[in-house]
Amino acid sequence: MRISISHWDAGHNEALEYILERMNLRITRRTAACAAIAGAFTRMPSFAKPRRPVRMHPGTQGVPLEQESLEYLKRHAVDHIAGWPLKWTEATMVDDLSRARDLCEKFGIRLDVAEQPRIHQPPASAIALGRSPERDREIDYIHKVIVACSKAGIPSFKYILRILFNVRTGTTPGRGGARYSTWRWKDVTDADQLTEAGRVDADAYWERITYFLDRVIPVCNEYKIRAQGHPHDPGVPKSGYRGVDRVLGTVEGLKRFVSIQESPYHGLNLCVGTVAEMLSEPAREIHGVIRYFGQRKKIFNVHFRNIVGKRDDFYEVYPDNGDMNMIEVARTLWEVDYPYMLMPDHMPTHPGDPDLRQAFAFGYGYIKAVIQALETLG
Repeated sequence: MRISISHWDAGHNEALEYILERMNLRITRRTAACAAIAGAFTRMPSFAKPRRPVRMHPGTQGVPLEQESLEYLKRHAVDHIAGWPLKWTEATMVDDLSRARDLCEKFGIRLDVAEQPRIHQPPASAIALGRSPERDREIDYIHKVIVACSKAGIPSFKYILRILFNVRTGTTPGRGGARYSTWRWKDVTDADQLTEAGRVDADAYWERITYFLDRVIPVCNEYKIRAQGHPHDPGVPKSGYRGVDRVLGTVEGLKRFVSIQESPYHGLNLCVGTVAEMLSEPAREIHGVIRYFGQRKKIFNVHFRNIVGKRDDFYEVYPDNGDMNMIEVARTLWEVDYPYMLMPDHMPTHPGDPDLRQAFAFGYGYIKAVIQALETLG
């Protein structure tokens, strides 16, 4: 059989010639490829480099900044971290952050994000509760965090303005005896039990968020420190949950959030899993969400996790066995030239892995492999 060859990417020649040789076909022009066969191989990976570099990299959070943990991270190819000093005071914050940065760098790890503790952990902050003058004192503390980050050479900090914590309805059995954290609205039994915040409708919550952003983002602009806000996890029906309308639990809510203060220093800690929990068809819709925020340069950090299910009915799984194709998710992040960390998050639990080190080691390796695949295949 003789096949005339027309146009083909030169990067495919070696692979194509091998295939054709095995098929006992005769190639008449070495530097091109058969148009008829080309259509059958449209999804063959290119052996050329991607059109632009892959700038995202494996990262992590919530790990103690101490020698043993940093060595563990370095063994697992994690060179970037969000963290906070184990010992610190408000008066010595700059020196404490600088020492933490230096310790990380001793192990070849960059402290890229200050994961400050005051409004990130329960109980709910006065900012989220809308309580003055306490919220003004908390905002003044955030100003000090921003200044300290600037002086210590840490370019970003993360926060989450939430009232409800650890909102789940149970677990689902998973592979190898793992348990998958689960949220099913149909199983909720405490929807009418108010929190200490009482009823917080959308208008009230937006007022509190706007109050915070109007006073914090201008300081971020002055010191050139990126503030990354985390969405509400999970979103709940419009009627609210325990009296709270979780306004950052929808994509439209996140769009409104980033528009309140237009600034290159105001954006998202985009949790792919949390956003998937907002969607009816996560595998299809997640790419549009990434493109919307990514093209506007509003993604400052990514929690790279997967789910099975959809809004109001999901469980959290390992990155390789959920509804989303995480390689395609990473490719979309690359398309918008996302340049920061991909972090494992909400990894499944198991009695034999009480500190989740096994689970997160899997997550780090998976992310490293995804990034290498993008670098190699494009």
